[in-house]
Amino acid sequence: MNKITERLKNGIVTENPTFVQILGMCPTLAVTTSAMNGLGMGLSTTVILIMSNLMISALRNVIPNRVRIPAYIVIVASFVTIIDFLLQAFIPELSESLGGYIKLIVVNCIILGRAESYASKNPVIPSVFDGVGMGLGFTIGLTSIGLVRELIGAGSIFGFTIPGYQPIGIFVLSPGAFLVLAFLIAFLNYRKIRKQKTEANDTVCRMEDCLHCGNTSCGGKFFDFDGDTDVVGHVGKTQSVTKETAKEDTENE
Repeated sequence: MNKITERLKNGIVTENPTFVQILGMCPTLAVTTSAMNGLGMGLSTTVILIMSNLMISALRNVIPNRVRIPAYIVIVASFVTIIDFLLQAFIPELSESLGGYIKLIVVNCIILGRAESYASKNPVIPSVFDGVGMGLGFTIGLTSIGLVRELIGAGSIFGFTIPGYQPIGIFVLSPGAFLVLAFLIAFLNYRKIRKQKTEANDTVCRMEDCLHCGNTSCGGKFFDFDGDTDVVGHVGKTQSVTKETAKEDTENE
């Protein structure tokens, strides 16, 4: 269970293919003119990731090492063809909007990267959830970009027009894709840095007692309660406060 949770978190948060690894930029920038396009492309890629990871993991001991890349491409291309036909049959509007980018999933670096780095070296179940995590991370990335571009550039959300709003057309054009992607990555990086600083500040231990300390991971490890020295840990540095020093401070007061 921990392995499955780790694979899901890895794909959605830790190694998000769009905002962290910056992979699959061709469909990310091209098809995200609307939230629906981003969602459709992301879910299509997710299904292909899951099925290709499953198949490649199951055949990892059968596929000769010398032809592994061509074999991966054949497997991925088979699932891409199936998804393409299903979209044409049941969601023709989405298929027309995505155009040839569905077919280009065959050479998407996210698909081949997960096949080479993870599915070919791990059992079936973790590989499937690795595909789920990476696919959902990609879907969230594309849908977020498409939502912002559609909202600002077209004045609508999932096709529903916002009355009274004057859209800024550049955001549904190519430059808008770069701008939205850059601002979203900058915002996420800012949140990440701010969180790291907050966690660093929480490692300060109070000298009074552990009850009011903000460092929940300490559990008294930074203190020496033998009656001679109290040790306070603070972000990698250690200070020792002796009884004599505390006594001098009391006298000065």
